[in-house]
Amino acid sequence: MSEDFTHRFLRGSGDVKFTLLLLHGTGGNENDLIPLGNTLAPGAPLLSPRGKTLENGMPRWFRRFADGVFDTQDLVARSRELAQFVGEAAKRYGFDAQCIVPVGYSNGANIAAAMMLLGLLKPPAAVLFRAMVPLVPEAPPQLSDTQIFIGAGSNDPLVSPAETAKLVALFEAAGANVQTHFTENGHHIDSEEVETAAGWIQQIFKQ
Repeated sequence: MSEDFTHRFLRGSGDVKFTLLLLHGTGGNENDLIPLGNTLAPGAPLLSPRGKTLENGMPRWFRRFADGVFDTQDLVARSRELAQFVGEAAKRYGFDAQCIVPVGYSNGANIAAAMMLLGLLKPPAAVLFRAMVPLVPEAPPQLSDTQIFIGAGSNDPLVSPAETAKLVALFEAAGANVQTHFTENGHHIDSEEVETAAGWIQQIFKQ
């Protein structure tokens, strides 16, 4: 594949028509979110790439200057690169590129949000855990057919409730239907919110 992402693809049971795009956090890899994907949508095909940017040896999706201060030029370029990879993977593995559901944690949630805000990805649904505002687009994309679950921690030292509210506002300005789920957690996610997100996906797709 031209973009050469290290990745895993699991075909699933064949009964689930959407494919989860699993996007790990800083320091993660293509294996980290496989258990999460299996819990969120049992039987769904899983596409799980590894970020190609390295920060102190840890894989990420794009460069940053400091916590919460992103290299926007690199973010845009990496978002386009990842979107191209997804399209190529759909052809290679035979899944529907129009029925991709990004599932991101932290840095992975940020690049998923960036792809949607840039209009590179218009999924039917997305699950974002601990996402920040990655960028503010010049004009809102068209996301009226997209439903988004945002999992946030009220005690998150990296992502404040105000930051979450800004991201929700950006998505709603683009026409997306957003459900925000706050827990008392910090930046980590727990089984309760994963179960809530799984129920949300089931309801969206009537599984």
